[in-house]
Amino acid sequence: MRTTETDKFAKEGRTVLAIVFVFFLLSLVKHWWIASGIFVVFLAFSLYFFRNPARHPQGGEQGVLSPADGKVVQNDIVEDDRYLKTRCRKIGIFMSLLDVHVNRVPVSGTVEAIEYRQGKFIAANLDKASEDNEQNALIIKAKNGIRLAVVQIAGLIARRIVCYPVVGTSLRRGSIFGMIKFGSRLDVYLPVESSVQVTLGQKVRAGETVLATLPGEKTE
Repeated sequence: MRTTETDKFAKEGRTVLAIVFVFFLLSLVKHWWIASGIFVVFLAFSLYFFRNPARHPQGGEQGVLSPADGKVVQNDIVEDDRYLKTRCRKIGIFMSLLDVHVNRVPVSGTVEAIEYRQGKFIAANLDKASEDNEQNALIIKAKNGIRLAVVQIAGLIARRIVCYPVVGTSLRRGSIFGMIKFGSRLDVYLPVESSVQVTLGQKVRAGETVLATLPGEKTE
């Protein structure tokens, strides 16, 4: 079972919410008033953190949607020797604890490969997190034949990456493909010729904000 566009909360939070609620009720029965207050605060935070607001994709099929809510912290041309294995544009998005953590598909296409790498848990707003931290990459082949990579990266606090698709899965632009718990980062690797639509420091919304426009249709 996975989170869908109609779910108000990510499914990964339902167990947490249930456990906290049970302990809250127990604390009321036992008259542990201080504990009750703590559980109410944690319950409210959990409801906020695992929220899954509706999103409405902007732009056309050539527009690459942001896979995450957060702030743009990197926009560089890099030599990628991990995923696309070519010179490409890399856009990094930092997700704070207060951002929505449900991740969404940037372009319609097919999952060509999934690559998981173990690593460290340093602050996700640092560029070196892209190299050193635990991460999971979806290599997507868009409908026009262009390949791009979406990389979920664990952060200082985040210790669990959730990714629903498998190799061969058909993805719909703007749909949910996973989440990372408690602060993290997502990197998007695009063709160098892509036209960037965002700036450093800009706040973006998953499944809604257009990060870049892909170059003209690729001939195979």
